[in-house]
Amino acid sequence: MSTTATTTSKITGHYIGGQTIQDSNNGFIEVFSPIDGSMIGKVPRGGADEIDQAVSKAQAAFLEWGTLPVKQRVQILFKFKQLLENDIDEISDLVSQENGKTHAESKAEVAKGIEVTEFATSLPQILQQETLEVSRGVYCEQKRFPLGVVAGITPFNFPAMVPLWMIPIALATGNTFILKPSEQVPLTANLLGEYLSQAGLPDGAFNVVHGGKEAVEAITDHPGIKAVGFVGSSRVAKIVYDRSTLQGKRALALGGAKNHLIVMPDADPEITASNVVASAYGCAGQRCMAASVLILVGESGHILERIINEGRKVQAGENMGPVISKHARERIESYIDDAQKAGGNILLDGRGAVVPGKETGTYVNPTIIDGLPPSDKSACDEIFGPVLTVLRAKTLDEALEIENASPYGNAAAIYTTNGGSARYFSDMASAGMIGVNIGVPVPREPFSFGGWNGSRFGYGDITGMDGVSFWTKSKKITTKWTASTAKNWMS
Repeated sequence: MSTTATTTSKITGHYIGGQTIQDSNNGFIEVFSPIDGSMIGKVPRGGADEIDQAVSKAQAAFLEWGTLPVKQRVQILFKFKQLLENDIDEISDLVSQENGKTHAESKAEVAKGIEVTEFATSLPQILQQETLEVSRGVYCEQKRFPLGVVAGITPFNFPAMVPLWMIPIALATGNTFILKPSEQVPLTANLLGEYLSQAGLPDGAFNVVHGGKEAVEAITDHPGIKAVGFVGSSRVAKIVYDRSTLQGKRALALGGAKNHLIVMPDADPEITASNVVASAYGCAGQRCMAASVLILVGESGHILERIINEGRKVQAGENMGPVISKHARERIESYIDDAQKAGGNILLDGRGAVVPGKETGTYVNPTIIDGLPPSDKSACDEIFGPVLTVLRAKTLDEALEIENASPYGNAAAIYTTNGGSARYFSDMASAGMIGVNIGVPVPREPFSFGGWNGSRFGYGDITGMDGVSFWTKSKKITTKWTASTAKNWMS
């Protein structure tokens, strides 16, 4: 891992109405890189006043932006996409500094955001006006309109990708946008604002307000914000959803996960081992699509030794980054401690990881826990780190019972060479995104991203056509121009 953090005291301000605002009446939030613990910047702590300013600027911008033809709006997104592609290494470097993930992982994250932007540029072809002659001389048509000012609240684990799940589609459909990024990774958000401005987006159409709980509550409560998108923990997702909808807003809040990977006896050992390890330990396990529980079905235990060997090849500071903070490291290691106290067998132990030269970084190495029942908290809670819990089942149905019992429902995957097993699992697993021999089954656009059960609050998914539906409202128009001698219910 070649990424290094550089210490700086640069203030990255709110971005409101095309202007950077560095003043703060509520103090500042210091931003530390988990790579080595160095301070890489600070941002003002915003609240209701800053959100109100952003809403005012966004409302003014909406008067023009919302009335432009979609084909004209996406011309700016074409330029924005080109800027992202041209500077992908620079953006990835900043993502790595803030979040700690490797440069390759950051680059893949930005690439996914570019993919969603590309989808948004296709909306002139997708949002063609729907018209049908329902009776002689009578026409019904449906048109989509923007909601107005909308907002996104995004997490620390994907500083570029998750905002780009929302921003391009919301803007392409004619809304103006307010982004509240995680206070742990706020810097990338402003960089996105710079690129949108360079692409020609009018001032006020995109705004960034930094802050914590106060800023989130201001977004959920502000009457001028018509919709809220959220990605984060399920606990906070439910709070944001409930509070937003109580105010009459449209809301979609994506929460946490406890993703199960099921290994059948006929699974390809080599492919399975490398894929499970990539799923469990990519991005230091800090993603809602990461493998968290491995269920070995029947006589598939021989694959576990391969997984352990592959896991040993992943080392913090070399090919895996740190977890986001000291608090996160302590929480993750406490789960390993408790599993050991409960009688679990720690097959790989990631506690106490130290990277030479970066001793103040927050690292946890790959961990595998075995020998505990499905009811153990290591097999039930979202640990959000490089920890994989191993369970065993006699049959695929028994494995599915374990998976279906989880309150979450983001992703689930099966490793098998049997098409019948794959189809049965795909139909029966209680998750919104399914993988067959793929441990991180993130769909490609236009297929949309979103889970089931306690991994989602609200209707629909965050990208693809569901994203278009979320950020728009439809109007139906029925027209009769010609007289008709035929009598029917429309006469």
